[in-house]
Amino acid sequence: MPSDNVVHALSGAAAGISATVVTYPLQTLSTRAQIESKRAEDAENKKISPLEAARQIIQREGASGLYSGIDSALVGISVTNFIYYFFYEGTRARLGKGRPLSALESMAAGAVAGSATVVLTNPIWVINTRATTSKTEKGLLQVLRKVLNEGGIKALFAGLGPALVLVINPILQYTVFEQLRNLIERRRRMTPRDAFLLGALGKLIATFVTYPIVTLKTRMQVAKKGENYKGLIGSFTDIIKSEGWSGLYSGLETRLLQSVLTAAFLFYFKEEFFSITLQILAFLGAKKASARGALTKNKLTARFVR
Repeated sequence: MPSDNVVHALSGAAAGISATVVTYPLQTLSTRAQIESKRAEDAENKKISPLEAARQIIQREGASGLYSGIDSALVGISVTNFIYYFFYEGTRARLGKGRPLSALESMAAGAVAGSATVVLTNPIWVINTRATTSKTEKGLLQVLRKVLNEGGIKALFAGLGPALVLVINPILQYTVFEQLRNLIERRRRMTPRDAFLLGALGKLIATFVTYPIVTLKTRMQVAKKGENYKGLIGSFTDIIKSEGWSGLYSGLETRLLQSVLTAAFLFYFKEEFFSITLQILAFLGAKKASARGALTKNKLTARFVR
């Protein structure tokens, strides 16, 4: 039987894939809004709304354009969620030792899991961001070759600084989720519907607080060699000078909708998949025990006959 944190990790990976498929078009629109806030203007020099951006993408690339880079996204989200839940549940078990976590312990578990996940998966998200925003390179290998040709191995870790700072996002999200779950479970067992609502609320708070860093991370990941993006502080200063404070919140409306819905579906599917996985493992365990019992009985019978 696998350990609990492995079961949580597998459930989280499956839930992440399911949630991403449902909400990916919103992620595409949000990412493009972040990097095209200066360039994506219509003939009257007005910023293009998310709905207008969607119309133009569909007109130019077809409906499949809304799913640009989804192959790398599904790889990325499954690996990301597996790693995150593996470290989060492992740390949670060590800190909690069978009891509910305090807010400080939830934050510590989130920090450990988030940092490990960011370092191990940053190259995947660099490739995904480039695939989502590129008009020519779509395949994973094609994008990977271009990234390596432009900046070498170092380019795969573009935006790592902001990404590590962004660990505060899951810390906030999971802390809100854990504390509200504790309140619910003092009265009754939490349901997938509860998980959906709590996941949405936690992500809403975390996304609004950390969105400027999300913008910086995305801009740094798609910056080409030679462009004037000089780290976290340099990118922050450039955006403020050229676009004002509003530039840090480009695409916020779409990202809030996408992030909140993705998180809500993630937590919902996670609870469902975790329950199903436990049932499957229990069934397999019972079947294996039954087979062992039958084998032992046959051996005893054979000895008695002899």
